[in-house]
Amino acid sequence: MVKVLWLGHAAFLITVGVRRFLIDPWISNPKSPVNIDEVAPKPDYIIVTHDHSDHLGETIELMRRNTKVKLISVFEIASYVAEQIGEEGRVIGANIGGPIDLGEGYSVILTPALHSSSRGSPTGAVFGRDGEYIYHAGDTGLMYDMKLIGELYRPLIALLPIGGHFTMGPREAAKAAELLKPKYVVPMHYHTFPVIKGNPEDFKKFVSEYAPEVNVIALKPGEEVELK
Repeated sequence: MVKVLWLGHAAFLITVGVRRFLIDPWISNPKSPVNIDEVAPKPDYIIVTHDHSDHLGETIELMRRNTKVKLISVFEIASYVAEQIGEEGRVIGANIGGPIDLGEGYSVILTPALHSSSRGSPTGAVFGRDGEYIYHAGDTGLMYDMKLIGELYRPLIALLPIGGHFTMGPREAAKAAELLKPKYVVPMHYHTFPVIKGNPEDFKKFVSEYAPEVNVIALKPGEEVELK
């Protein structure tokens, strides 16, 4: 059983078994229903896909408030955060490639993303454990690598940006769902700013055309769902 809580924009708190993962924690985003005090004590790991302010978000403040949480990100972002909090032992710097072993069957795999980042390469992330992997695409355009991600890790859930302009729009994200073939797909990264206009109704329409076997779960910010 996987619990998915959407915090608005690209921020999610996801529980897989006994591990909790906070992804791209821009907790102060305009759609967020929570504040940093509510979120800080909860995650075991923070995963940051790239260092744009709407994804790095409040990572540093969260790590200062919760001295047990660890960061997983590309080496350059991890090094930057370690310098800011003064603790190298609480960051796991890696790169795009194979699994980062978290023990007890849990792992994180940083995946390619077609985007930009000031520090290191932009990424997506596959995380969880066999049968309960989640793919957070980060900010990305459509890419054929998603087919490989789907074949290798068979994600239960894919979290895909649909807003357009900076990322995939609804049509491209639906094609990504076809390539990935998850059981569930959750749209994200839309309507936070006027320019990211893609909407979940259009996304659902395209998914029904390209990947009718995939279930679209359009959450409201602050809504949590259990999936298996």
